[in-house]
Amino acid sequence: MDEIRIKQLEVFAHHGVFPEENRLGQKFVISAALRTHLRTAGLTDDLTQSMDYGAVCAEIQTFLTQHTFQLLETAAEKLCEHLLQTLPLLDSIQLEIEKPWAPIGLPLKTAAVCIERGWHMAYIALGSNIGDSKGYLDGAVQALEQDETMRVERVSDYIVTKPYGGVEQDDFLNAVLCVKTLRTPHELLDRLHEIEQTAHRTREIHWGPRTLDLDILFYDEELFSDDVLTIPHPEIPKRDFVLRPMAQIAPYFVHPVYHKTIMQLWEQLQA
Repeated sequence: MDEIRIKQLEVFAHHGVFPEENRLGQKFVISAALRTHLRTAGLTDDLTQSMDYGAVCAEIQTFLTQHTFQLLETAAEKLCEHLLQTLPLLDSIQLEIEKPWAPIGLPLKTAAVCIERGWHMAYIALGSNIGDSKGYLDGAVQALEQDETMRVERVSDYIVTKPYGGVEQDDFLNAVLCVKTLRTPHELLDRLHEIEQTAHRTREIHWGPRTLDLDILFYDEELFSDDVLTIPHPEIPKRDFVLRPMAQIAPYFVHPVYHKTIMQLWEQLQA
């Protein structure tokens, strides 16, 4: 990944825990590494294929002067989120905010916070077999599209499938979508649960009927497991209703555990 770097941009703003800092203001120094693909810009000499670092500096200054935060951590977090949402070509950012006039009563050159944030690719399974199943799936897609921390990239066709898990119930309507997200896996899971709740999802029977079921299948190529969440979803190789729609939108995505493409896993399940 290529980078555009901004080093030690000085901004006078009003962030800090103490009321005097919010009232009087002080100097902040911002450095950033903006990660994007610069190949096309380099070959074409076309600014629209890159990011105007002058405009980015102005955006940073405007944001930090129009908002007031107590913590540098919050200022950095919100600024990263703002830049990622407003700069279409920005993939990720490493940001440092220095506070050289920090009122700590001891001699120091500067205090600083440095964070790294970026877009992550996730695949999400959708399912419903109660009520207006198409309406529930449409509503979930729309909720993700309207979330500023999400960019829905692709949505598979909706397919009708037989129930999984041995519970006698109606057929399901299933789909898989690909989304870019600024959320961590647990934050993404929380958001999916919120969307499920708007569809009055209940969890009374394991693998039972539900108005809306949203599962994280993959998150980048991460391998992760705790008491709440396992990534990749452990049931993927067994589920036609996941592999079939995902093969439509990402047939050559490689499962990071089995090292096989989605198409290969689907063909293996059908054999």
